[in-house]
Amino acid sequence: MEVVDFAAEGSPRERILAVTTKLLAAGGREAVSTRVVSAAAGVQAPTIYRLFGDMQGLLDAVAAEGFTAYLNSKTGLEPTPDPVEDLRTGWDLHVGFGLANPALYLLMCEPRPGAAPPAAVAGAQVLAAHIRRIAEAGRLRVSEERAAHLIQAAGRGTTLTLIAMPADRRDPELSPLTREAIITAITTDIPAPALPGPVSAAVALRAVLPQTTALTDQEKGLLQEWLDRISSPAR
Repeated sequence: MEVVDFAAEGSPRERILAVTTKLLAAGGREAVSTRVVSAAAGVQAPTIYRLFGDMQGLLDAVAAEGFTAYLNSKTGLEPTPDPVEDLRTGWDLHVGFGLANPALYLLMCEPRPGAAPPAAVAGAQVLAAHIRRIAEAGRLRVSEERAAHLIQAAGRGTTLTLIAMPADRRDPELSPLTREAIITAITTDIPAPALPGPVSAAVALRAVLPQTTALTDQEKGLLQEWLDRISSPAR
């Protein structure tokens, strides 16, 4: 996974973002200040405030650019016939991005008020599409929503744990072991209809419900509610 390096040319906004990203990568948040950023970008300090509001606004913009770079690393991949293997690939890309860009990843993981950046929303949609393909293949043993939450929580937690470790002491098996534990928890090796129990069958039917033409919208809505209740019995 390549380190994110935004071009330091172009408009003042582009230069400020590029400089801030490089300072962040080199020295963490403590290295980012109005004085240093403005000098390195060749702009006056008021320009930063005019374009970004304040330093937090600048950091939020850098995080949004990070989400875009991360999304671009995933959307160019062609799906393979095995949706579970594609999920493995997506996991490895996520962890690899975080380890290649630790300061940027930490910034991206900070909680922020308001709506998520569009690229972050698009990234969640990419994950949802992976999970939907697994469900359509009859290989998802939990609801799509629960699968997404498990993958996001485990993937982010694993990446943050590895970032916190000294590089020369990182456990190379931590990520693949966690990945396989999650995949085992949410998927099956054979299509769900061959397994006993209603949950996997409900998950598979829920995934292909939008393709159904024999039901009215109201009937689809009711059936969807029933299937959601079956696939998430703990609610």
